[in-house]
Amino acid sequence: MEILIFVFILGSAGLIIWALISSHPSTLLHMPQEGQAVQFKKPPFDLARILPTGAFLQSTGMAASLKKSLDAARIQMSPGGFFNLKVLLCIIFACCAQAAVGKFEPPLLIIAVALGYVGPDFYLKRKVTQRKYMIARRLPETVDLLGLCIEAGLDFVNAVKWVIERTPSTPMTEELSFVVDEIKWGKPRIQALKDMSHRLEIPEMTSFVQTIIQAERMGTPVAEAFTVLSEDAREQRFHRGERTALQAPIKILLPLIFFIMPVIGIIVGGPILLTFMQGGIRGF
Repeated sequence: MEILIFVFILGSAGLIIWALISSHPSTLLHMPQEGQAVQFKKPPFDLARILPTGAFLQSTGMAASLKKSLDAARIQMSPGGFFNLKVLLCIIFACCAQAAVGKFEPPLLIIAVALGYVGPDFYLKRKVTQRKYMIARRLPETVDLLGLCIEAGLDFVNAVKWVIERTPSTPMTEELSFVVDEIKWGKPRIQALKDMSHRLEIPEMTSFVQTIIQAERMGTPVAEAFTVLSEDAREQRFHRGERTALQAPIKILLPLIFFIMPVIGIIVGGPILLTFMQGGIRGF
């Protein structure tokens, strides 16, 4: 029985690693129509083929939310594949717990299954949060570069291409590169920018897209709008840093109470306690 469990764990881990390695973006499947996103070819192997969970995800509405989170994190995996990954991890963790204990323990199995189910969600949310933070952090400098390129005579698309080619690769340049690809394959520029704003849901990025749209509709110079937007983005970044600094005293209370104060108590009260236990207080 233990041999079968070990073989099952190795096979499941191999399938997961194969799916993660092969789930990368490849060539375009077809030229998108207006209002559609760029479609990529499916990877040669997808975890969505293991279990028929597509209908369940569609009926519960989980497919749309998972797709949005995966796109925001730039993870090239289908919602069905991600959900099947969670199911496989639940099975693997449960089998590992059963093999480690050697007997049926319902509380341990429940904890193992919960860890397998919540682990991928925690990783996905953490990666989305990190990407959003990096994009908001790099937005003011990117807006400055775009404004300088437009003032030098380039249009918006060529200015974005210049920024992508001449600056280090960051989540911000990756999103701009995806927008340029969508524009290249036929999607209107405003629609591509709106899709990026809806995909990321970052206030600074929403202001960036709205500034471009309003400048095009009203006929105002984009460079001047970018100057104002850059100042606003820097001010929002400064306020975010202030909020983080104000949260530091509250966050330090937990390690102070549970880790630092006990150590101080042991150092100060330990010798007194030892002396008292050895009867050294009688002389006072």
